[in-house]
Amino acid sequence: MSAVSGTKLWTSDELFALRPNKKVDRCLFRGELRESKVTRRNPSHSRTTAMLSTLLNVWLMKKSKPRGAIYDGEGYFRIRSNPDTNVGIDVAYASAEQVAATADNASFVDGPPVIAIEVLSPYDKHKDIVEAIDEYLDCGVKAVWIVDPYTDTVAVHRLDKEPKYYTLSDTIATQPELPGFKCRVADIFE
Repeated sequence: MSAVSGTKLWTSDELFALRPNKKVDRCLFRGELRESKVTRRNPSHSRTTAMLSTLLNVWLMKKSKPRGAIYDGEGYFRIRSNPDTNVGIDVAYASAEQVAATADNASFVDGPPVIAIEVLSPYDKHKDIVEAIDEYLDCGVKAVWIVDPYTDTVAVHRLDKEPKYYTLSDTIATQPELPGFKCRVADIFE
């Protein structure tokens, strides 16, 4: 993603006031407007995000109300204010409090989600992924999952801890952010 803002720091309101452009993906990173060419999502990416959303929604529906929500399809979150970081996340779990505070017509969910899940695509650059993980954790996201549909692996990152890696033969369970959630990694990539 390239920066286009120079020294101006943008706000989330300014970002969403821009005319939509189907060829450009925009986000704010510590107030810096970043634009990149929109890449087509391939079947592996789409299938993986759909499966993650399904698995998480099945878990969520078993929870008592009020419960949070699962967002997918690059749901926008403002994870930092002053300067704003406003990013689209492939799959995210937001708390019940965030859901209650978000109007139906809102442009973004305010605050970091409990969990941010990014599914890799062939166009992702390693430095951008590392920068995103660091920013998400610094802003208060409890866990960042990096899901790789090309190697069938999941890496779970938490602040001040070494990442935990899962392969097809593993089960993801005992996640403190998702009490009672359990799934086989193989199920994610079916």
